[in-house]
Amino acid sequence: MNPQPLEPTITTPLFPGLSQALLSLLRELSASDWAKPTVCPGWSVQDLVAHLLGGNLGRLSFQRDRLQRSDMASITTHAELIAWINEQNAGWVHAARRMSAPVLIDFLELTDAQLHAFFQSLPPDADAAIAVTWAGETTSTNWFDIGREYTEKWFHQQHIREAVHKPGMAEHQWLHPVIEIGLRALPYHYRAIDAAEDTLITLQIEGPAGGVWSLLCQQQWVLCANSRADAQTKITLTDDTAWRLFSKGLTQQEAQRAIIITGNLALGTPIWDLVAIMA
Repeated sequence: MNPQPLEPTITTPLFPGLSQALLSLLRELSASDWAKPTVCPGWSVQDLVAHLLGGNLGRLSFQRDRLQRSDMASITTHAELIAWINEQNAGWVHAARRMSAPVLIDFLELTDAQLHAFFQSLPPDADAAIAVTWAGETTSTNWFDIGREYTEKWFHQQHIREAVHKPGMAEHQWLHPVIEIGLRALPYHYRAIDAAEDTLITLQIEGPAGGVWSLLCQQQWVLCANSRADAQTKITLTDDTAWRLFSKGLTQQEAQRAIIITGNLALGTPIWDLVAIMA
């Protein structure tokens, strides 16, 4: 059976459960827990919660309510966009340090529910207001943009859980969609890799949230939901390695040690630099 292009990954139904898990965790934390540093440079647990709240407010204000931003008019390059995003994030997190933990939790609960309702209202296959640029897209579908938002929330909840030494949301239900959304960056990531027609790369991700995918060269690279035994290259990594790789949680040296490549090495090494986040 020839590998088939991957079907859409629908994440909208997962938002309430992911939100409830985080809210329950946050309500159990001590004041010292809120002050603990996270892997996000310079940000504490409280800062990451504020960042998640800011993401909700931005989506609801600019996408649902169509608030216009004149300060984005001068942005013409990807580098300028990233710089703008980082500046906005830093400014919001700094301002939110004036909020108490209970206030942040209440606002997060309120806006999480509103964001889920908004996402439910969007036709999954219609064009999204925001393109998933880390996948090389200039126009994306709503389901992909929503999936990108799901991965962002999952990544940061995981960062919070690790900071306070609580178990992560690594079950198949939660992590498998993160992996499947992140892997959609691969065709764009491989765009400069020349290969013969029908060249096949197998990706085997081990662990409870894993699975088997492949990249198939058909004039351009296509991400597929399965593979064949005659793949020229096989890339093997764990589900834990995968999400850390996608979210810049590994150095290239760490990625090289954690990822096994067999067959044509040159076709496998681009995986070391795979990123599925904006900034």
